[in-house]
Amino acid sequence: MSKPLLQVRNLSLGFARRDEVSESPRIVDALSAISFQLHAGETLALLGESGCGKSLTALALMRLLPQQARFQSGHVLLESSESGVRSEDLLRVSEDRMRQIRGRRMAMIFQEPATSLNPVMRIGEQINEVLRLHRGLTTAAGDAEVLALLDQVGLPDPARAAAAYPFELSGGMKQRAMIAMALAGDPDILLADEPTTALDVTLQAQILDLIRDLQQQRQMGVLLITHDLAVVSARADRVAVMYAGQIVESGPVAQVLNQPSHPYTRALLASLPEKAIPGKALTQLAGRVPPLGSWPMTCRFEPRCAIREPHCLEESPPWVFLPGAETPHEQHHALCWRVGDDSTAPVDAGEPLSASTQSTGSPPVLQVVDLSVRYESASKGLLYRLRQLWHRAEALPSSPVVDAISFDLRPGETLAIVGESGCGKTTTARAILRLIESESGQVILDGKEIVGRGIRPAKGWRRDVQMVFQDPFASLDPRQRIRQILSEGPRALGLSATDYDNNALIRLLDRVGLPPEALNRFPHEFSGGQRQRIAIARALAVSPKVLICDEPTSALDVSVQAQILNLLQKLQAETGIAYLFITHNFGVVRYLADRVLVMQSGRVVEAGNTEQLLKNPQHAYTRALLASVPVLS
Repeated sequence: MSKPLLQVRNLSLGFARRDEVSESPRIVDALSAISFQLHAGETLALLGESGCGKSLTALALMRLLPQQARFQSGHVLLESSESGVRSEDLLRVSEDRMRQIRGRRMAMIFQEPATSLNPVMRIGEQINEVLRLHRGLTTAAGDAEVLALLDQVGLPDPARAAAAYPFELSGGMKQRAMIAMALAGDPDILLADEPTTALDVTLQAQILDLIRDLQQQRQMGVLLITHDLAVVSARADRVAVMYAGQIVESGPVAQVLNQPSHPYTRALLASLPEKAIPGKALTQLAGRVPPLGSWPMTCRFEPRCAIREPHCLEESPPWVFLPGAETPHEQHHALCWRVGDDSTAPVDAGEPLSASTQSTGSPPVLQVVDLSVRYESASKGLLYRLRQLWHRAEALPSSPVVDAISFDLRPGETLAIVGESGCGKTTTARAILRLIESESGQVILDGKEIVGRGIRPAKGWRRDVQMVFQDPFASLDPRQRIRQILSEGPRALGLSATDYDNNALIRLLDRVGLPPEALNRFPHEFSGGQRQRIAIARALAVSPKVLICDEPTSALDVSVQAQILNLLQKLQAETGIAYLFITHNFGVVRYLADRVLVMQSGRVVEAGNTEQLLKNPQHAYTRALLASVPVLS
């Protein structure tokens, strides 16, 4: 095998912090002895929960770190592009040299393109800046290369995209523009940090196909950072599993995912909805990744490990190499005392689920009849509307975002709505809640019409239908303590004070698995999964009959996703609440939903029982969606 493009050897990194007791500075470990290689044309995936150090590793390779970061030891060797010239250690070259390397030899696709693109520069200008800096192109040559790059990444109208500002592009188009910018310097190595998080399955497949095609054309090495195991299975050659700043298992993808040796890897795989045993809850990984400064000195996974032994607290685990590798590069190894022990093979399934409270004979709790929503074009601003009023002219009709859709939802039932971004899923939910106005149609909640021409629903109707939003951090007031957040709804709806006194709020937190002391904390003091539990608790505070969940697990790790899905199952079994579940994760749909609606361009194109629809889809669009879903082989 050829010499690797990149060699990372025992990279250790810390952050300088001031000790709270002595007030003297100390170094807190963030990355410990990270080692891996990346070859031309190869994809290496970094896998693990949030807080494990995946993104920090990529930023360390690019030396894009905050001032308090301290490299403690190790080497990052980048192979020279010139034959006969020795490799460079990126930890020891000057910052001027790193500016030449960034973009030219190594480029990065950041997780959130909306915050990574300059909002006041046109897309073409941003890409041209890279071309001038790293390839020395003139303005005219750069403009032509910009169009070629945007065409190469699959944007339908490159000239229009080049002239657009980031806010004028959709999420998928911004991600493609980010890829074009990363490729502008013709790099040897591409670092892709969660490039498909929160994208629908078809757009996710397009982005991953694009990266793979460009990788094959240019023979790039790709470091893919993700927490999606199905994406790793379908797209990577090798995988390194990270936990608490360490690599705990690595090797060829097929071996690591089919024969996991570290208990952390096995726990992640067991948490997937696709692995669930019918009638049982998902396997949950207890606890969460410890924060910086509180990592155990020996085995860092020990506090969460179900098979720990006394000596796991006394001595650091060794690297154990599994047999079967033909070359050192293909070696499968894990950092654990129990590697190769047969007792580590089985993973207990989750607890049996409570009996479903779904009642097929009862009347629907929610009925949606011919609901339509139409938005005016954003380009038709105030001046346009004033001109229309002055001339008493009618605006040209815009196409409906939601077009005459109908469905019903019964108590204790989960109805999933799936489809690509922009198909009208979230708009439907917001129209049901009257957060936006509908053009026509009816919504009947528990026998009473709440949406319709001339309808003014009775006071207090919002108690019966609540919503859990996609981003819990954005939907929770950062200035309020959890006590205020949970009591706000019952107080606003005029419920009895006993419904939101201290005892009631403690019982509410207990239902979602949070301790009483959480009441006096702020949202930023919680993890993503805990914030989503708080958002669910807030919705449950008024005892609704319908809960609308808008992508509640899309950006969560698989371990946290399992906790949230088990919680929703448990609450439904206890209360008979009905769920309208908006998602693009078909594994979640298969596990949680009783029925599925498939939406395309504002219309329902297929509906039916979950098992039947997923096994035997009738509509071509449904088949295309399912074909785009990455599968864990």
